Amino acid sequence: MEPLVARLRRREWRLTAQRRVIAEVLTGEHVHLTADEVFERARALLPEVSRATVYNTLNELVGMGELAEMPHADGRKRYDPNVGDRHHHLVCVDCGRILDVRADEPRLPADQQHGFELLGVEVTFRARCPDCASVPADVS
Repeated sequence: MEPLVARLRRREWRLTAQRRVIAEVLTGEHVHLTADEVFERARALLPEVSRATVYNTLNELVGMGELAEMPHADGRKRYDPNVGDRHHHLVCVDCGRILDVRADEPRLPADQQHGFELLGVEVTFRARCPDCASVPADVS
C-alpha cells in the first residue's frame, strides 16, 4: 500500500507541516485511529498542531477519498488510510483491536438484491484476539 503522504504529494495537495504530520501518523499497516488518537500522535510530533486542524484535515481526506471513515462498536469513528486495497476488518470484541484482512468478496445473489444497485460491500469479522482470548474469564 502506498503511504498516505506519497499519495497526497502525487495529487499535489498542499502539505503544510500540520497536514504532513497528520498524514504521517496515518501511515502503516493496520492503522485505524480515532480523531483523538490522531491528534495525540500528531501533537507529539508537532506540538503546535490544533485539534481543529486535525478534525478539518480528517474530514477533507475522507471527502477526497484518501481515508475511509469506519464506525466502531465503541461509538467512535476510526480512520482507515488503506483505501486502495479491497479488504475487510477483523475486530476484537474485547479490546477493540482492528486488523485489515483480505478474504474472498461475499456475493449477494441477484434474487436477493431486491432491485438495489450494489455499490460496495463491507465485512467486519468479530472475534477475540490472542491476547484477550488468553485472559481467563472473570468468574464472580
